[in-house]
Amino acid sequence: MQVLGPVADSLRMAFFMFWDTLWPLIFGFGLSGAVQAFVSRSQMQRVMGDHRPRALAIASIFGAASSSCSYAASAMAKSLFHKGADFTTAMVFMLASTNLVIELGLVLWILIGWQFALSEYVGGIVMIGLLALLARFVFRPVVVEQARKHLALRISTPSPLAGEGRGGGYAPEGPVPITQRLRSPGAWADAASYTMADLVMLRKEMIVGYLIAGFLAVLVPNSLWNAIFFHGHGVLTSIENVIVGPLIAILSFVCSIGNVPLAAALWKGGISFGGVVSFIFADLITLPLLLIYRRFYGWRMALRILAVFWLVMAVAGLATEYLFKAAGLVPAAHPAEIVQPSFEWNYTTYLNIFFLGVFAALFWLYRNRQRLGGGARYAIDPVCGMQVERELAPASMRSGDQTYYFCSDRCHDRFDANPVRRTSMSEHIDPICGMTVEAETAAAKREYAGKTYYFCGPGCAKAFDLKPEAFADTRRSINR
Repeated sequence: MQVLGPVADSLRMAFFMFWDTLWPLIFGFGLSGAVQAFVSRSQMQRVMGDHRPRALAIASIFGAASSSCSYAASAMAKSLFHKGADFTTAMVFMLASTNLVIELGLVLWILIGWQFALSEYVGGIVMIGLLALLARFVFRPVVVEQARKHLALRISTPSPLAGEGRGGGYAPEGPVPITQRLRSPGAWADAASYTMADLVMLRKEMIVGYLIAGFLAVLVPNSLWNAIFFHGHGVLTSIENVIVGPLIAILSFVCSIGNVPLAAALWKGGISFGGVVSFIFADLITLPLLLIYRRFYGWRMALRILAVFWLVMAVAGLATEYLFKAAGLVPAAHPAEIVQPSFEWNYTTYLNIFFLGVFAALFWLYRNRQRLGGGARYAIDPVCGMQVERELAPASMRSGDQTYYFCSDRCHDRFDANPVRRTSMSEHIDPICGMTVEAETAAAKREYAGKTYYFCGPGCAKAFDLKPEAFADTRRSINR
């Protein structure tokens, strides 16, 4: 019974950390979904062919508009590099897409203060500038060329599965002006689908992040935090903390927005302001991602990415701390408690109720996107549930008579490694909503261009009937 009490307290703390950040999560993901739906990424590689200031600025803006998890960000950067983008500019895009995003700043603001939200954007700009300066010395042309050849060899290597591929082959309709898309119910349904898909994709990261943060906040004594983080040594304290912050991120395996509740627990435990900033930045150098970089670019480039990212993250955290100290913006004290672990009738409760209504509206748009005319250019990753643009999908695979699109090589490989999921001929993907459908229990099916399509409900089948060429899988072969 003595164990159950602290465990219950930890779970309660984790829940109320989530409760306090519920409305900014919905608002942030909703706004991010709209940005992703209305900001086209099809021509990004055309303006990312070098690492001049203009290209880096455009890459940062596109990255911030391409809110995604760390794995999807690394896959998108890989695809851009493979299609001709400059390596440094692709890395800047990757940094921006995980550190300059809307929902990250909102959750930071609510959980540990507006100063930390502002520091992410200020520190992110500093970090990108530092990377641009160091890249010419670290990412030398000969090393970049070796990485490009390594990636090209990996992409061109024949697969044991005929028809497996990296990259998309879907031929979308011509670009639609943004003014026309803003007036389209289907486009807004696609925005809602991005929101729902991102929430599904990041649900495990967020659950793990909140749970670990709850246990750290309740069970870890201050004496242990004091042993990990220097205190009272002036600039040495700041330097040690910004170096240790990324190390904790590397070992925690939690990335993307799941890092924020952990950052709140570390701030309560006594890490410096700059240490929090560098910790949050370091979601791109967790151990699983380092292994992915090794597969993409080889060990030589992967180790350089680790070294330069760790350096710029630590220096950016340190620079941000001293900039904010000079401006008097660093909080004077660490909190005794991250959140109040109880319900109260305050602005948080009212905002949560309102945004739960907004969430219900987004879910309705998502569920009815086929009736509203959305979904034609998109597919759902069958592993993580992320919505991906078929033309820009970093990976794809043909299994049987079905083509699957993935947000990243990680999801592709997980799908490939699961023979039950991959070889089950009775399972199909509804081309309208992306749900997995059993052939025997499908609500409807259609024949088109010599192929059978299965649907989860009559609504999806009717949407397919209206414009089958928009949703049909026209890929008969896929080049790796």
